[in-house]
Amino acid sequence: MGNASSEILTFVPVSNGNFEELASIRIAAMKESLERVGRFDPERAKVRLRNSFFPEHTRFIILGTVRAGFYALRPSVEGWHLDHLYVLPQFQGQGIGTTVMKEIFCDADRQRVSIFVGALKESASNRFYLRLGFSKTGEREWDIYYRRVASEAIEG
Repeated sequence: MGNASSEILTFVPVSNGNFEELASIRIAAMKESLERVGRFDPERAKVRLRNSFFPEHTRFIILGTVRAGFYALRPSVEGWHLDHLYVLPQFQGQGIGTTVMKEIFCDADRQRVSIFVGALKESASNRFYLRLGFSKTGEREWDIYYRRVASEAIEG
C-alpha cells in the first residue's frame, strides 16, 4: 500500500447536509469489525451516528482532493471525546489515522486536555489507540474505553 505522507491531508468542516455521506463512510469503515462480532447492521450504524452527530465538531479528512474519512472531536468538561475516526477501507493502512491523531495530540497538548475514545472490541482500532499511547480505562459489553493524558513536554 502507498503512504499518505506523500499527499497533503487537510481537514474540512462538515454540515448537516453531509450526514448521509458520513454515514456511508462510517458503515464502510466499520463493516469488517462489526461482521467479526456478528453486529453488522447498516441501519443501526446510521442511527448511532445520528445520535452523536455534531457538525460543528466534525471534519472530513481530505487526502489530496479526495474525502478519505472523517473524525469528530467533541469538547467536554473532562477533556475531548473522539466520538468518531473513520478512514475508508481503500485508504486504511497508509498512516492517515496516525497523522490525524498527531494533529489532535498537538492541539490537546498545547491546551493540556486529555482525549477520550471508545473502540469496538475485536476491532483493529484497539491496537491503534494503544500504539498511540492511550491507556485503557474500562470496558462494556461491546466497547473498550481509553484515555490519553496531555503530554507535559510541550514544545513551541
